[in-house]
Amino acid sequence: WAALVPSLSGETAASVLYLVFAVVAMVCAYLLGSVNSAIIISRVFYHDDIRRYGSGNAGMTNMLRTYGKGAALGTLAGDVTKTALAVFLGGTLLGFGYVGGIALAEGGYIAGLFAVLGHVFPVYYKFRGGKGVLASATMALILSPACLGIMLLIFILIVAMTKYVSLGSVSAGVLYPVLVKGYISFCFPGAREPGMVALVTILIACLLVFCHRGNLKRIGERTERKLSFKKVEKEEKDDHDGE
Repeated sequence: WAALVPSLSGETAASVLYLVFAVVAMVCAYLLGSVNSAIIISRVFYHDDIRRYGSGNAGMTNMLRTYGKGAALGTLAGDVTKTALAVFLGGTLLGFGYVGGIALAEGGYIAGLFAVLGHVFPVYYKFRGGKGVLASATMALILSPACLGIMLLIFILIVAMTKYVSLGSVSAGVLYPVLVKGYISFCFPGAREPGMVALVTILIACLLVFCHRGNLKRIGERTERKLSFKKVEKEEKDDHDGE
């Protein structure tokens, strides 16, 4: 950049280049996240739109309840793949910076956040997507696998006890920023958590709570549907899904 624009100093040119890469990472991650596997599978294989049934949510749990295990597994594979591609793209452009098994550089986190935003608000489908659980979990798997392991344990325990997928998802998601901060403090006493890492994990937690606000209300009213691995009869949208 300094060569292209002689008036720029080396430091300024590096900042401009970083900004350009950051914008590219955010846009590409959002567009990747907007590719919704549930909607594609329901249209291609069932000639329908998953958002017409159950919760109206284009996520794995609603696919499981509406179309069965095969459709749910396909949704799982697609959502994991697109998020992983987005996170690795962000890490490649802006850096991963793994230290002690956790990524402390901001590239992967920025891209991961925008991939989740794309999944929840997909530009290709009138901004009606899923609730971001699988995308968030994939991001955590790549950037902070130890933290994801604890989150999965919490998720499994809560779902096993309550049968509420939404409650398990929100509980695990809310703990994400706490676990990342705690892991850094435990492994590197005195180390300061990077500001972007803290910001992104907090935003992810807030987004998951926002997306599940209706589920949490129904849990309080005891009208939330509980987990079942059996395919149910397709029913019009009732907004009872937890993923």
